[in-house]
Amino acid sequence: MTDPTAPAAPDVEEVRRDARAALEAVTVATRDLDDAGLAGPSALPGWSRSHVLAHVTAIGEAMARQAELAARGELVEVYDGGAAGREAGIQAGARRSVAEHVFALDSLAERLDAAWPALGSSGWDAPVTYRDGTVTDALVAWWREVRIHAVDLDAGLDLATWPRALGLHLLDFLGVRLTDDVLVEVADEPTRLRMGPGGLRLAADPGVAPHTETPVGSDPGIDARDAVVVRGRLTDVAAWLAGRTPDAEPVARRTGAPVPLPEIGPWPSPYSPPR
Repeated sequence: MTDPTAPAAPDVEEVRRDARAALEAVTVATRDLDDAGLAGPSALPGWSRSHVLAHVTAIGEAMARQAELAARGELVEVYDGGAAGREAGIQAGARRSVAEHVFALDSLAERLDAAWPALGSSGWDAPVTYRDGTVTDALVAWWREVRIHAVDLDAGLDLATWPRALGLHLLDFLGVRLTDDVLVEVADEPTRLRMGPGGLRLAADPGVAPHTETPVGSDPGIDARDAVVVRGRLTDVAAWLAGRTPDAEPVARRTGAPVPLPEIGPWPSPYSPPR
């Protein structure tokens, strides 16, 4: 039974189109790099832009492989060789030239276009090993990865490129990084949200205006009178939860008083089951 307090899941076709647009934007940004820019630091500590591009290609190929094998009724591990294979692939890919990265990204775009099922196909429900999910989960994972790492590339693509659907998805998917639920007040969202280990839920009665300290009595899962309330723009809250640098850091309050933002734990493993 559908949870009436859960925000709508991203539309599969919308996700597919936006992931394709994100990959194209990454490819265009890569074409504009010279050798020094490629070797220069990305927004990820210890990784050059070339490392980020190698990872984007590797995760895209991994998700394409999940879909390709699922269409044949077969299952395959996320990365050939597991975590060690993933790391070896990134290090090898980081040695590519600009032209080689562009070729790899263009080839990946063609492979993904061919791998995803047709709109409305039952193939989206085929099982994959990624988080014991489905081909739809593989697509969403690819969308998440390419949009986040497009910003990590630090080559002109910023948080403004993240669509609203991605921001809400990140709050839902990454809520497991929090120890306890928090309330979230986001600019231009009509109601408070509850974010935490159990996912993203609507938290306020329709008549309760956000950006107030009014208790949210409609949500039995959290005592709003003592809850931490995180406020900020959607992309900034999502970036903070993703461990990235927001344009403007969200603020946190409890009973009206400023408090530190909650601690966040590890990124969800691609090998762990979904909630």
